[in-house]
Amino acid sequence: MLTSVRSLTAASVFALSAAFAAPAMAQDDDGGIGVEVSANVAMVSEYRFRGVDLSGGEFAIQGGVDVGLPAGFYVGTWASSLDEQTVGYGSTELDLYGGWAGEFGNISTDVGVIMYIYPDAGPGDFDYVEFYGSVGAAVGPAEVTVGIAYAPDQDSLGSTDNFYIYSDVGVGVPGTPISLTGHVGYTDGFLTFTTDGEAFDYSVGAEVAIAGTPLAVGVSYVGVEGDGIIDPGGTFTSDGVVVTLGASF
Repeated sequence: MLTSVRSLTAASVFALSAAFAAPAMAQDDDGGIGVEVSANVAMVSEYRFRGVDLSGGEFAIQGGVDVGLPAGFYVGTWASSLDEQTVGYGSTELDLYGGWAGEFGNISTDVGVIMYIYPDAGPGDFDYVEFYGSVGAAVGPAEVTVGIAYAPDQDSLGSTDNFYIYSDVGVGVPGTPISLTGHVGYTDGFLTFTTDGEAFDYSVGAEVAIAGTPLAVGVSYVGVEGDGIIDPGGTFTSDGVVVTLGASF
Protein backbone atom coordinates (compact mmCIF):
# COMPACT_ATOMS: atom_id res chain seq x y z
CA MET A 1 0.00 0.00 0.00
CA LEU A 2 1.01 3.60 -0.48
CA THR A 3 2.44 5.47 2.45
CA SER A 4 1.29 9.07 2.38
CA VAL A 5 3.98 11.47 1.28
CA ARG A 6 3.82 14.97 -0.03
CA SER A 7 5.55 17.34 -2.35
CA LEU A 8 6.33 19.94 0.23
CA THR A 9 3.70 22.33 -0.87
CA ALA A 10 1.69 19.28 -1.60
CA ALA A 11 -0.51 18.70 -4.56
CA SER A 12 -1.38 22.32 -4.93
CA VAL A 13 -0.29 24.01 -8.11
CA PHE A 14 2.26 25.98 -6.12
CA ALA A 15 4.66 23.03 -6.40
CA LEU A 16 3.11 20.78 -8.98
CA SER A 17 5.35 18.07 -8.12
CA ALA A 18 2.32 16.68 -6.57
CA ALA A 19 5.08 14.76 -6.92
CA PHE A 20 8.24 15.79 -5.18
CA ALA A 21 9.43 19.39 -5.01
CA ALA A 22 12.32 20.35 -2.82
CA PRO A 23 11.53 23.13 -0.34
CA ALA A 24 12.05 26.65 -1.61
CA MET A 25 14.39 28.93 0.24
CA ALA A 26 12.67 31.35 2.56
CA GLN A 27 11.84 34.80 1.28
CA ASP A 28 11.43 37.15 4.24
CA ASP A 29 14.62 38.72 5.55
CA ASP A 30 14.93 38.84 9.33
CA GLY A 31 17.08 41.95 9.45
CA GLY A 32 20.51 40.87 8.28
CA ILE A 33 21.56 38.17 10.75
CA GLY A 34 21.67 35.50 8.05
CA VAL A 35 18.34 33.81 8.84
CA GLU A 36 15.22 34.17 6.69
CA VAL A 37 11.74 32.92 7.54
CA SER A 38 8.72 32.35 5.32
CA ALA A 39 5.38 30.64 5.76
CA ASN A 40 2.65 29.23 3.56
CA VAL A 41 -0.94 28.16 4.05
CA ALA A 42 -3.43 26.63 1.64
CA MET A 43 -6.82 25.04 1.27
CA VAL A 44 -6.97 22.39 -1.45
CA SER A 45 -10.00 20.59 -2.82
CA GLU A 46 -8.02 17.32 -2.51
CA TYR A 47 -4.60 16.47 -1.10
CA ARG A 48 -2.91 14.72 -4.01
CA PHE A 49 0.57 13.27 -3.88
CA ARG A 50 2.20 11.67 -6.90
CA GLY A 51 -1.25 11.51 -8.44
CA VAL A 52 -2.86 9.75 -5.48
CA ASP A 53 -5.72 11.23 -3.42
CA LEU A 54 -4.86 11.20 0.30
CA SER A 55 -7.85 13.19 1.57
CA GLY A 56 -10.71 10.97 0.45
CA GLY A 57 -11.94 13.46 -2.13
CA GLU A 58 -12.44 16.08 0.59
CA PHE A 59 -10.88 19.48 1.29
CA ALA A 60 -7.53 19.53 3.09
CA ILE A 61 -5.90 22.29 5.12
CA GLN A 62 -2.15 22.64 4.69
CA GLY A 63 0.63 24.91 5.83
CA GLY A 64 4.28 25.17 6.67
CA VAL A 65 7.24 27.27 7.75
CA ASP A 66 10.68 27.44 6.10
CA VAL A 67 13.81 28.85 7.74
CA GLY A 68 16.70 29.81 5.45
CA LEU A 69 20.10 29.59 7.15
CA PRO A 70 23.52 30.95 6.14
CA ALA A 71 25.44 29.37 3.25
CA GLY A 72 22.31 28.02 1.56
CA PHE A 73 21.16 25.62 4.26
CA TYR A 74 17.53 25.44 5.35
CA VAL A 75 15.12 23.61 7.64
CA GLY A 76 11.37 23.52 7.63
CA THR A 77 8.13 21.83 8.55
CA TRP A 78 4.85 21.28 6.75
CA ALA A 79 1.55 19.62 7.65
CA SER A 80 -1.67 18.53 6.00
CA SER A 81 -4.96 17.11 7.10
CA LEU A 82 -5.71 13.57 5.86
CA ASP A 83 -8.79 11.45 5.49
CA GLU A 84 -8.38 9.16 8.48
CA GLN A 85 -10.46 6.26 7.18
CA THR A 86 -9.32 6.40 3.55
CA VAL A 87 -5.58 6.73 4.09
CA GLY A 88 -5.25 4.77 7.32
CA TYR A 89 -2.52 6.90 8.89
CA GLY A 90 -4.59 9.08 11.16
CA SER A 91 -5.89 12.56 10.47
CA THR A 92 -2.59 14.47 10.17
CA GLU A 93 0.67 14.32 8.27
CA LEU A 94 3.64 16.26 9.66
CA ASP A 95 6.83 16.61 7.64
CA LEU A 96 10.21 17.77 8.94
CA TYR A 97 12.99 18.49 6.45
CA GLY A 98 16.35 20.08 5.98
CA GLY A 99 18.85 20.53 3.19
CA TRP A 100 20.98 22.80 1.07
CA ALA A 101 20.06 24.86 -2.01
CA GLY A 102 22.39 26.83 -4.26
CA GLU A 103 22.77 28.42 -7.68
CA PHE A 104 25.55 28.07 -10.23
CA GLY A 105 24.89 30.59 -12.97
CA ASN A 106 21.42 29.80 -14.26
CA ILE A 107 21.46 26.32 -12.69
CA SER A 108 19.74 25.79 -9.34
CA THR A 109 20.32 22.75 -7.14
CA ASP A 110 18.68 21.38 -4.01
CA VAL A 111 19.47 18.33 -1.85
CA GLY A 112 18.02 17.26 1.47
CA VAL A 113 16.22 14.76 3.64
CA ILE A 114 12.62 14.66 4.84
CA MET A 115 10.93 12.77 7.67
CA TYR A 116 7.24 11.91 7.25
CA ILE A 117 5.45 11.64 10.60
CA TYR A 118 1.87 10.53 11.36
CA PRO A 119 1.35 11.58 14.97
CA ASP A 120 -2.12 10.07 15.50
CA ALA A 121 -1.76 6.91 13.41
CA GLY A 122 -2.79 3.59 14.91
CA PRO A 123 -0.47 0.80 16.03
CA GLY A 124 2.38 -0.07 13.68
CA ASP A 125 5.28 1.58 11.87
CA PHE A 126 4.26 4.46 9.61
CA ASP A 127 6.91 7.20 9.92
CA TYR A 128 9.77 7.09 7.42
CA VAL A 129 12.67 9.00 5.86
CA GLU A 130 13.27 10.01 2.24
CA PHE A 131 16.27 11.69 0.58
CA TYR A 132 15.82 14.06 -2.36
CA GLY A 133 17.71 16.11 -4.90
CA SER A 134 16.86 18.30 -7.88
CA VAL A 135 18.45 20.43 -10.60
CA GLY A 136 16.63 23.30 -12.32
CA ALA A 137 17.38 25.66 -15.19
CA ALA A 138 15.77 28.27 -17.43
CA VAL A 139 15.00 26.90 -20.89
CA GLY A 140 13.77 29.81 -22.98
CA PRO A 141 10.78 31.30 -21.14
CA ALA A 142 10.28 28.15 -19.04
CA GLU A 143 11.78 26.88 -15.80
CA VAL A 144 12.54 23.15 -15.98
CA THR A 145 13.35 20.97 -12.97
CA VAL A 146 14.44 17.34 -12.84
CA GLY A 147 14.55 15.59 -9.49
CA ILE A 148 14.75 12.30 -7.65
CA ALA A 149 13.63 11.02 -4.26
CA TYR A 150 14.78 7.81 -2.60
CA ALA A 151 13.41 6.16 0.52
CA PRO A 152 15.74 3.35 1.70
CA ASP A 153 14.58 0.08 3.27
CA GLN A 154 12.45 0.75 6.35
CA ASP A 155 9.90 -1.21 8.38
CA SER A 156 7.22 1.33 7.49
CA LEU A 157 7.86 0.59 3.79
CA GLY A 158 7.43 -3.14 4.21
CA SER A 159 11.20 -3.63 4.66
CA THR A 160 11.78 -2.48 1.09
CA ASP A 161 12.61 0.82 -0.64
CA ASN A 162 11.14 3.32 -3.10
CA PHE A 163 12.62 5.35 -5.96
CA TYR A 164 10.93 8.33 -7.61
CA ILE A 165 12.03 10.48 -10.55
CA TYR A 166 10.16 13.48 -11.91
CA SER A 167 10.29 16.56 -14.10
CA ASP A 168 8.42 19.85 -13.63
CA VAL A 169 7.95 22.69 -16.11
CA GLY A 170 6.64 26.17 -15.31
CA VAL A 171 6.21 29.23 -17.49
CA GLY A 172 4.72 32.66 -16.83
CA VAL A 173 2.34 34.13 -19.39
CA PRO A 174 3.90 37.49 -20.41
CA GLY A 175 1.99 40.55 -19.26
CA THR A 176 -0.33 38.56 -16.98
CA PRO A 177 -0.30 37.20 -13.39
CA ILE A 178 -0.84 33.70 -14.80
CA SER A 179 1.68 30.89 -14.72
CA LEU A 180 1.30 27.46 -16.33
CA THR A 181 2.74 24.25 -14.93
CA GLY A 182 3.26 20.66 -15.98
CA HIS A 183 4.58 17.59 -14.22
CA VAL A 184 5.36 13.94 -14.94
CA GLY A 185 6.80 11.39 -12.53
CA TYR A 186 7.64 7.71 -12.24
CA THR A 187 7.62 5.59 -9.07
CA ASP A 188 9.39 2.25 -8.64
CA GLY A 189 8.96 0.55 -5.30
CA PHE A 190 6.68 0.37 -2.31
CA LEU A 191 4.84 3.68 -2.68
CA THR A 192 2.35 2.72 -5.36
CA PHE A 193 -1.11 1.22 -5.64
CA THR A 194 0.01 -1.32 -8.26
CA THR A 195 0.76 -5.02 -8.24
CA ASP A 196 4.13 -4.55 -9.96
CA GLY A 197 5.33 -1.59 -7.86
CA GLU A 198 5.52 0.82 -10.80
CA ALA A 199 3.38 3.87 -11.56
CA PHE A 200 3.38 7.11 -13.55
CA ASP A 201 1.77 10.33 -12.38
CA TYR A 202 1.14 13.58 -14.23
CA SER A 203 -0.50 16.97 -13.88
CA VAL A 204 -1.12 20.15 -15.82
CA GLY A 205 -2.26 23.37 -14.22
CA ALA A 206 -2.48 27.12 -14.03
CA GLU A 207 -2.05 29.61 -11.19
CA VAL A 208 -3.13 33.23 -10.89
CA ALA A 209 -1.44 35.58 -8.41
CA ILE A 210 -3.88 38.10 -6.95
CA ALA A 211 -2.29 41.53 -7.32
CA GLY A 212 -1.55 43.41 -4.11
CA THR A 213 -2.04 40.34 -1.91
CA PRO A 214 -0.03 37.26 -0.91
CA LEU A 215 -2.83 35.10 -2.34
CA ALA A 216 -2.88 32.86 -5.38
CA VAL A 217 -5.57 30.66 -6.89
CA GLY A 218 -4.72 27.55 -8.86
CA VAL A 219 -6.35 24.67 -10.68
CA SER A 220 -4.73 21.49 -11.93
CA TYR A 221 -5.69 18.21 -13.52
CA VAL A 222 -3.93 15.31 -11.77
CA GLY A 223 -3.74 11.62 -12.60
CA VAL A 224 -1.84 8.40 -11.98
CA GLU A 225 -1.47 5.31 -14.17
CA GLY A 226 -0.03 1.83 -13.69
CA ASP A 227 -0.54 -1.85 -14.42
CA GLY A 228 -2.62 -3.77 -11.92
CA ILE A 229 -3.74 -0.79 -9.81
CA ILE A 230 -5.00 -2.07 -6.44
CA ASP A 231 -7.83 0.38 -5.93
CA PRO A 232 -11.36 -0.95 -6.43
CA GLY A 233 -13.65 1.86 -7.48
CA GLY A 234 -10.80 4.31 -8.00
CA THR A 235 -10.94 5.56 -4.40
CA PHE A 236 -7.33 6.75 -4.46
CA THR A 237 -6.27 6.78 -8.09
CA SER A 238 -9.04 8.24 -10.26
CA ASP A 239 -7.98 11.32 -12.22
CA GLY A 240 -9.26 14.57 -10.75
CA VAL A 241 -9.20 18.34 -10.71
CA VAL A 242 -7.54 20.05 -7.74
CA VAL A 243 -8.41 23.65 -6.85
CA THR A 244 -6.13 25.58 -4.50
CA LEU A 245 -6.39 28.83 -2.58
CA GLY A 246 -3.08 29.63 -0.93
CA ALA A 247 -0.94 32.37 0.50
CA SER A 248 2.78 32.82 1.11
CA PHE A 249 4.29 35.22 3.65
